[in-house]
Order: sequence, then structure tokens, then C-alpha cells
Amino acid sequence: MEKITKKLLLEKCTPKTTKLEQIKTLNLSKLGLKSSDLPVPLLSHLRCLEQLDLSGNRLQEMPPGLFLPSLRTLDLTNNEMEDVTTLDTLTTLEELRTEDNLYVTVNDDYKLMILLPKLRIYNGKDISTAANHIRYVNSENLRKRVLAVWETSFSLPDHRTTEKLATVERDFVNAVRHKVKYGPSSLTDYTKWRVEMIAKEHLRSLTEPNDEDRDTEEPADTNKNCSFPFPAKRKRSASAAECDVTLTPQKITRASVQAESSHRSTPHKAEWPTSATARPHKAAQTPATRTRGQSKVLVTPRKGLREQQHQSKEDMPQAKQTRTPTKSARQQRSTEVNETPGKVICTKSQEPVSLQPLHVLQCHSKQDSPDDFSTQLWACSFQPPLDRYGDVNGATRIVATCGGESVCLIDCETGLVMKKYKVPGEEFFSLAWSTVLMSREGNGGMRPCSILAAGGKRGLVKLLHPSANMAYGEFRASRKALSILRFSPRQGNFLFTGSYDKNILMWDIGGVDSEYNFKVIQLLVLETTSTPLHFCLPPATPDTHLIAACEDGLHSYNIQLNKNTKKRSEEMEITFPVYEKKDKDHDYHTIDGLGFLTDDIVASKSHMQGSIYLWSWNDTRAQCPNNNNKKKCAVILAELQWSSTDIPYLSLNTCPSKGYVVCGDERGRLWTYHVTDLKANFRRGKTIPATEILEWPLPVRKGQGPVEGPAINSVVMDPELRYLVALSDKNMAVVWRRTESS
Repeated sequence: MEKITKKLLLEKCTPKTTKLEQIKTLNLSKLGLKSSDLPVPLLSHLRCLEQLDLSGNRLQEMPPGLFLPSLRTLDLTNNEMEDVTTLDTLTTLEELRTEDNLYVTVNDDYKLMILLPKLRIYNGKDISTAANHIRYVNSENLRKRVLAVWETSFSLPDHRTTEKLATVERDFVNAVRHKVKYGPSSLTDYTKWRVEMIAKEHLRSLTEPNDEDRDTEEPADTNKNCSFPFPAKRKRSASAAECDVTLTPQKITRASVQAESSHRSTPHKAEWPTSATARPHKAAQTPATRTRGQSKVLVTPRKGLREQQHQSKEDMPQAKQTRTPTKSARQQRSTEVNETPGKVICTKSQEPVSLQPLHVLQCHSKQDSPDDFSTQLWACSFQPPLDRYGDVNGATRIVATCGGESVCLIDCETGLVMKKYKVPGEEFFSLAWSTVLMSREGNGGMRPCSILAAGGKRGLVKLLHPSANMAYGEFRASRKALSILRFSPRQGNFLFTGSYDKNILMWDIGGVDSEYNFKVIQLLVLETTSTPLHFCLPPATPDTHLIAACEDGLHSYNIQLNKNTKKRSEEMEITFPVYEKKDKDHDYHTIDGLGFLTDDIVASKSHMQGSIYLWSWNDTRAQCPNNNNKKKCAVILAELQWSSTDIPYLSLNTCPSKGYVVCGDERGRLWTYHVTDLKANFRRGKTIPATEILEWPLPVRKGQGPVEGPAINSVVMDPELRYLVALSDKNMAVVWRRTESS
């Protein structure tokens, strides 16, 4: 460790100068400095210092009394910071980094936004919107609650003495710290710290004359003999007044953290919206993708079956090459299908749409590394059309994606990551949107709000309110990893979860009040004999039946709540012709793709099937029941040609309003099917080719060559098919946009 001297400061500064007062940039990183090693009298000469790098040291706090009036940027990465409130004197800070400080929590993040009124870039993210919400909206809500405690239980003593005022302050602060509840439990430490600050500020306003009073009490000739005009005092802004109060909250010592680390859950920590300058990594600007054999991917339950496929990509059976059909070919195919009357799918447009790649993003990278091509992306879903993100048609362009330890909200048009939620150590496998009711304060009634549920290998369901940047709760749905989440389209507070303990649970998560309190009730347990992979609720009867695609087949359950039993087995198992294949090495019962194309027609596929079935839900259920056998063969309407890959979990998606089915393959391609009419007489062995196969866009990094096509784990289309989003097994999300045909 080097001693901080004037000579060292002049050596470490840029540009070089001979005076401390002229230093603008200073690098004191990796010197092994402790807080006591920072000499405040010497550093106080750095009046023009704008950028200070203290990363890689052993700082636990900033030394008291340090004031750097011009400091704009401070890097405290990789230190041992425990008390962030010691940064309160650096009120000019605009950019701060505190990554890799073990004891800095989400509560400290909130405190910093209060203490540093000009802070707008935190750990590389633009937090302007979130910080303003915390400084004003959040603080005002807390202030109302603090004042309510004062008005109902406290008053100033008649004879004000120092001792009596100190007693009132102590009792008032203790009361608000215990009585004021607001926000999620993970922010309890911040809330107590903030209400204590507000309580002391309120008492000070009652016992000290305000600025206007001081101004009126000054003699009229105060500045009469002054040689320069003395400016009138201005009332401090709320944020400035708050930042003048310095409190040191109760700290968690290293010993207690280490002792509790084995049983203490990680607090919710939401990353704030990224700005236009903080775009996610685009694959076109990243190194070439590693081959499947080189990728170092952690084995999780979701990936277990894939790990058994020991063939490299070069040795895998290639999908049959399908040339993209021309417009005339599409029309000819449509004519051929229409020759035989059958089940008709009504769509707004009988012409296929044209899709073009718009963005290729890497937004789930570990530590935001552009070299991360191992994180698998598993699920995506468009936000329900609410006013904030919807246009005049009620459509939405915000899609949620999950993979690795993060959930991202992406604007499909701009390619910007609007919000990011991160849980270190988690691996998210599924997510689902819903709309629930949120109560207003007082008698303001109820209003709908969009929430997002996400879950993965920890078995916890995380509940997020993205528009408020709030991770407001969580609950344990399983002791094992969660494989799938799905909300009821009719009852937005009903959530279905599937897990690797071979159970499907139905929950009522209720609504939320103005303080984000909520209650979760388990309603049903649906027993399975394997892991559920996908859920579908029939559009016409979402309150009575649930269809579950599982590792060992497709099962239907009765979910009506008027039945007495809370634990139920399957009502029906649906079988498919592919089961009849004679193959000792492969089991075709794994259903890894499922979706309704209409109220009746279902699209599904089996692992290694090489095609997609379209079948009738109503006709299948209407078959004569056999009391001794719950199995019913699906009434097949058509079979769509697809890739012959043996990679599992490449799921499909449907767009009922446009009559589209889409499924990705192992080479980054998207097989699209525009289905309008189905032949009444399905002939086994005759498959319908894809309307169009969208090739992998081949993003290229300058000097590195093209990025090869990965496997497409999941696809989703918005209700009007303006956008299509495809997620890959190599940390790339591709956004496609519909273009008007010329």
C-alpha cells in the first residue's frame, strides 16, 4: 500500500499538472487503500477534480468531512463498502459505480438516490426515471404516513426544553420506524432509514424558523454598507433538504452476513431502465458464436435431455431444405388446400405476411459480457395492451424475455432494453403476463395493472410490477425447479405453475393494494407422472379444462373449482399417431410444443417427430369414453412438415388472428405456416410444407465473420403479428418485423 502524498496525486493525475487545484482526473485504483488512508486535508485541495477512480481497494466507507465540489464521476468497484451514507457530502456526483461490493444491497441503492440528488448513472445504467420516482413519489408517500403518525399520536411539549424535544424526537422516530410500512419487504431497511430522516426533518421544521421567517427578521439595512450585493436566501428544494440530514443506519457486520448467508434469501434487486446510450449487445457487433461442443453450459433439469444428445451440430440430421416459396407458389398452395372443404380458420387476412429481421440482441449476458454465448434463453411473452405501451389499435411492442439470471423488457421497434430484473444465482425458465386489480389510496377504487411472473431453478415465483420498477413479492411454488408458468386468460389472478417435482399447482395470487401487499392461496394440485413443459387453456372454456404438454405425453385436467377434491389426476390422455413408430432408441411421447390456433384447433409436436400436428380439441373430447382407459387418440386434421432435428424443447407459437403457426429449428431458422383451410380428409404421410422458412439473419461482426445459427428455443408473436421474437440457446434474441408487401 502506497501512502497518499502530494507527489503521488500528481503522478496519478491526468492531464499532468504541478498543482493539486488543477487536477481533473485521478486514478487511485488497486493501491490497497483503507478509509483511514485517505487524507481529507490533502484531498480537499482537489477543488477541480471531476473524475476519481478508487476501484480495487479495501474501502469500507468514505472518510468524514471529504468534500470535492466538482466531482462528477466516482468508481468504487471491487471494494468493501458497508456504509454508503458516508457519500452524502459528494452531492455533485452524477455517475457512480459500486459493483462487486459484497455488503452493498438494494436498500443501499435506494439510499444513494436520496443522498445524491444529481445521480443519474448508476453502475452503468441510466436511473433518472427510477431515481426521480424514489426522490419524489416514493418520498411523498412515506412523508404522508410519517405525518399521519405525528398527527394521531404526538405533539410538541408546552414548555420546550432541549431534553423534552430530544425525548419527543426519540419516541417519534421509534414510532415511525415500526409503524410505517411501504413497499416490498426487501426494502424494509431503506424504508426505516428514510422515514427516520423524514421524521427528523418534520420536527426540525416545527421547532426552527424557516428561511422566509429569517428573511423577514433581518434588518432592512443589512446590506447597506456592503461593497457587493448580498443575494437573498432561497428556500431549499425538498431533495436538497433531505440530503443535508446524515444518518448512519444499523449495519450488518461481516460476521453476521457470513453466518446468515446459508439461509438468507437474496433481496429483490431490479435494474433500472437502460438509456439509448446503454444498448444491449447486438450479435452483429459480437464475436462469432462458439460451436455447440465448445459451449460451457451448466446442466439444469431443463437441459438434461439435451445433454443426452451427444451428437455435434455437424453430425445431426439436417432439416430438409425448403426453398422460400414465391408469391405465386403461395397462392397455388392456398388454392390446393381450398379444393376440399373442411374446417375453416377465419382470419382477417388470407395473404401470408412478410417478415424481416430488425434486431439481434444479447441482453441476458453474464456480467454484460459480449462474449457470453452460453446463456440459454427460454421464454418470451408480449405485454398485454395497456395504454402506456399500446397504440391506437391496442397492440403492444413490449416483449418480456427470460434466460440466465435475468428478465428483460424489450421495445421491439427500437431494440432497447427498457427494464431488466436480475437475481444472482437464479436461472429463469418461464414467465407470464397478467392483469390484476390494484387498489388506490383512500377511496380511490381499483385500477388494472400489468404484472409479470417469472420462475426458474429455485422454485420461487417472482412477482414484478414493471411500470413501477417494482419487484413486489415472491412465493415458493415448489422445492424443485419451475418449468412453466401460465395465467388464466379469463381470471387474471389465477396462476398455474409446473415443476420438476411432477406437479401442476393452481394458485390465486389476488390483487395488490397501494402498499403492494398481496396474498397467495393454493387452489388445486394436479398430479402428473412427468415434468410439465407447456400449458394451454382452451379459449372457449378456460375455467374448466387445462391441457398440459409433459415429458411423457399430453394430458387434460378438469380445473373447475366447484368440485370438492383439491388434488386431482388427469381426466384424459391424448395420444398421437407418431407414438406408433417402432424405435427402441427414442421415445416420441415428449410433447414440447403446444398452442391453440382457434377455439378448437390445436397445434402440437413431439420431440423428434419431424412434423407438427393440427388436431381438433372438441372432436377428440367427443369420442366415446372408455371407463377403463383414459387414452383418446387425437382427431388429426393436418400434419405440417418441420425439421428432423433431435434437439428437444424447441417450442412453437400460434397467432390466431392471422392463422399462423411458427416454430424454430436447430439452425436458427423459423418455419412459418399460414393456415386458412384444412382438408376434411387427412391422409397419413401427406404433410403440408411450410409457407415460408425464414433463414437465420447471419449477423456479422467486422473482421470476425458471420455468427452461425443457434437452436431456437422459443418464439412468440404479438396478437396482430406486427412483431415476432425468437430466443436462442446461445444468448441471442432476434426481433422480426412485418413489412408491407409491394
